[in-house]
Amino acid sequence: MPTKIDDKSGTRASSLLVTKTADKTTTSSGGNSTPTLIPTLLSPKDAARVLRLSVSWLAKARMSGDGPPYHKIGRAVRYTEPALMQWMRSRMRLSTSEQ
Repeated sequence: MPTKIDDKSGTRASSLLVTKTADKTTTSSGGNSTPTLIPTLLSPKDAARVLRLSVSWLAKARMSGDGPPYHKIGRAVRYTEPALMQWMRSRMRLSTSEQ
């Protein structure tokens, strides 16, 4: 079901129509439609399960800046699966002597 969102920027008010389907969101203002994929957001608990790490390790890695990239939405910390997979690939090593 379409949801109408009013975006007031400056003195001009414009309308934005957002239509949600399974995992796609179509945004249109006027006649043009642009499909936008919105990735599924994972909680730290879900991300830890995917990575097979502890939730506390992820929290420590966030503080040190060494963990996977994350989003802060209000107080909530969320991860995307593509970001987790990319971070895991960046950590791949072929030898124990690599740093």
